[in-house]
Amino acid sequence: MAIAKAERLMNLALCLLGTRRPLSKRELRESIEAYLEAGSDDSFNRMFERDKDDLRELGLVIETVENLEGEVGYLARRDSNRLPAITLDAEEAAALGLAAKVWQQARLAGAASGALQKLRAAGLPEDVDPYGSHSALEPRIPAHEASFEPLMLACRDRRPVVFDYRKATAARPEQRHVEPWALECWRGHWYLAGWDRDRGAERVFRLSRITGKVRARAGKYTADVPDVVTVRETVAGWAGETADRTALIRLRTDAGYPLRAKAVAVQAGDDGWDELEIPYGHGLDAWLVEFGPDVVVLEPAELRADVVDRLRAVAKG
Repeated sequence: MAIAKAERLMNLALCLLGTRRPLSKRELRESIEAYLEAGSDDSFNRMFERDKDDLRELGLVIETVENLEGEVGYLARRDSNRLPAITLDAEEAAALGLAAKVWQQARLAGAASGALQKLRAAGLPEDVDPYGSHSALEPRIPAHEASFEPLMLACRDRRPVVFDYRKATAARPEQRHVEPWALECWRGHWYLAGWDRDRGAERVFRLSRITGKVRARAGKYTADVPDVVTVRETVAGWAGETADRTALIRLRTDAGYPLRAKAVAVQAGDDGWDELEIPYGHGLDAWLVEFGPDVVVLEPAELRADVVDRLRAVAKG
């Protein structure tokens, strides 16, 4: 159904852009197959008016012209629907090229490459080569999870979704009904922030723990979508970036360098283990589990218990 409507809108736009004189409703109906299949004049009129409004919302400038006989016609002049020339200086071109390069290892690689080609045609300097090997830095945003693309589209279209999610402390996944807000990347992992309908509260989901397919659902959102800054703060807090206290851990020597970078105090040991004091916020237990046998939590007791529970859940499969 969505494809049929998109094809109908495209055909209408081409008719309006390709004509040199206003076309009446009758002429447009005879030119577009979907309109010919309309059951009645009333059905066609409703369909045409909706399509015309949709094209205008998409940015197409449609003029309504009345001829000497009083018949109304429609056309979209090319000069009114032509974008101005794109001019980019060297720094702007380099920034756009760098943005395209970021996505080369993600699911958006094809779209990024296509966008870069369009920018070259619009004036991107040829001496800016974002894919060249001369750069000392190669930024990447990996997005290997199969759920990334459908969730990205759901966030864009404001479409509720359903998926199976396995928490780190659970042996089996459970179904979640979510109104997705935004995707954020933290410490190399992708997270979805959104409204969990079953729990009636905002939640953050790690994409690597989503099992099976992400299924879209019809209907509107039931909760207000916060601004981007609020969503990022939510993900940051869930991922342990917002800390209000510290934890004491033992870390194997020459291991866990990301933890060492976060430490507020380090005491080197002579038994192959060091003691670190690190910021303690929500999500720290999930992060510590990733370091496996290289980390032992000393205090607080609740953090140690959370890490043990997560390790036991992993052991159970």
